[in-house]
Amino acid sequence: MRQKSLAALPILAAALCAVPAPAASLLDYVGECVPFARTVSGVQIYGDAWTWWDQAKGRYQRGERPQIGAVLVFARSPRLPRGHVAVVSRVVDSRVLMITHANWSRFDGERGHVERDVTLFDVSPRGDWSEVKVWYRDNRALGSTTYPIAGFIYGDSRPSPELTSAHPDYVGSLIDAYAR
Repeated sequence: MRQKSLAALPILAAALCAVPAPAASLLDYVGECVPFARTVSGVQIYGDAWTWWDQAKGRYQRGERPQIGAVLVFARSPRLPRGHVAVVSRVVDSRVLMITHANWSRFDGERGHVERDVTLFDVSPRGDWSEVKVWYRDNRALGSTTYPIAGFIYGDSRPSPELTSAHPDYVGSLIDAYAR
């Protein structure tokens, strides 16, 4: 029996070496939106992004109004079968936010990277943040797709200081949203 467990040591050692080292900065993160949003916001929910809204009920405050550090939950849709989560980094005006999220635009053809202070525009008829358009890096503009939103989850802790940059482009964000 002792020989079998010793034989497994090289396999275990190789597996441990394959685990990526923690990123020095949240902006170095490459991966899915869910672990990123959980780390940045402190909202400790697991599972596909679209399930976060229901999972938050009774655990976290939820609502329709953006707040810095709140998790924005994109509902499941044909374009987002697993949903999406992002964290509010700035409130620009009543219909324009900046979000920080992972795994949206492509960087050198690869998804998973973090984008900070990305423009998000409320295009819902009632101005209730139930439908949005998101700035898309490849187009260098707001995307043409409208995404359904479940709402905002408000965490219990302070968001990461890396959530927003020191000098976000508020004017560019407003131009992206309103100059169609």
